[in-house]
Amino acid sequence: MFEFGRDLRKLFAQARESEDLGWVELIGVDLLAAEARREATDAGRVSCARPFDTEVRAAALWREHARRSGAADSLTRADRCADSLVRNAQGDDQAARAAGAKAQGLMLRFDLCGDPAHLDRALALVAGAGRPRRSKTAADLAATHARLKARKARLSGDAKALMDAAALMDAAQHDLSGEDMDLRLDQAAFALEAGVIQRDPRLLDHAGRDLGILVEGASPDHRPLTRARALAMCGAGLSALAALADHAEAQDQGRSMFEAAADQFTPDHSPLDWAAIQVLRSGGDALPLMVLNQAEVLTQDQGLIIGALVRERRLAREIALVEAMEDRAGLEVLEDRLRRRLAAAAPLDWAADQISLAGVALARRRLGGPEPRRLNLILNEAVLTAREMGVPALAERAGLLLLRSGV
Repeated sequence: MFEFGRDLRKLFAQARESEDLGWVELIGVDLLAAEARREATDAGRVSCARPFDTEVRAAALWREHARRSGAADSLTRADRCADSLVRNAQGDDQAARAAGAKAQGLMLRFDLCGDPAHLDRALALVAGAGRPRRSKTAADLAATHARLKARKARLSGDAKALMDAAALMDAAQHDLSGEDMDLRLDQAAFALEAGVIQRDPRLLDHAGRDLGILVEGASPDHRPLTRARALAMCGAGLSALAALADHAEAQDQGRSMFEAAADQFTPDHSPLDWAAIQVLRSGGDALPLMVLNQAEVLTQDQGLIIGALVRERRLAREIALVEAMEDRAGLEVLEDRLRRRLAAAAPLDWAADQISLAGVALARRRLGGPEPRRLNLILNEAVLTAREMGVPALAERAGLLLLRSGV
């Protein structure tokens, strides 16, 4: 918890009344939770001058806390605030803002835990929100709609859906004049992913320009998390292109971007952002096991996408180290631990553990052990579960292992 002087208290009191919540990037998750709790309490007071606006801020703060911590109760609190907004909305504008808050909570649930059903529910809410009178409310709702459509398009892989989603984001960005940082990050990520998959220089240039503007515009003293997220995206893009072209210099540049992103904040300031950067960095074999262990501690047993990805990467690294020592008994211990966990694992953790079990079997084969049984079935089940939950990154890890296995 920070110790504020008089000037800082005055600055934060002014910031609390603003619609721009960029200032929350400067505070850690504990203080962020305290701010969210204070706003939610104030919204329920009879003396509150603007209860609806206050509860809108409370919902946004609880969402940001969940985004950075993965806390399930913060998601629930954000939903409660949104439900209260829906019940108490007066007029088209407030009804649209309430629907937007509810839809953003569902979108965040998908981002954190998967399950495309959350996106469908959010899109239905936006579609039923009507036509708000305020242009800012309409623009915010259009931005939420565009971000939801982009997620659906990425899951479908349909070319027309991808083009339509890109057009929606462009239009929403124009209406908001670049004010929505989340939309700008989503837009850059969308162009970057499409550019890498299609090897399209135009899309890659577009993504590079957008990310460059974000990095330059996000001061480490004012928006450290936005800056870190943009730098991590730059690193991911460079690493993906380096892998395609087998370009060593680009690989080094990608690693430098990840290191710069990780230097913007401490793990306790935004645990999930820090863990996400470690997952991106772990594409190579140089990341120490200790770092992946730390990331797993921050994300485990919460049913999070990032938790499943971290666990799979940590186990892959551990399997590789055990294999390098030719420790057959160590592989047996790993396999036994994984099998005992499977029965109680959440779907994404189950898929990650299935991939790891396949990794153990392949390592044993490389050490002269028996040919793995049912390997194709194990990995295909992991792929299917990951896709059903809307987590292509985990499905790709299973697919890559299946390809390498030669079965």
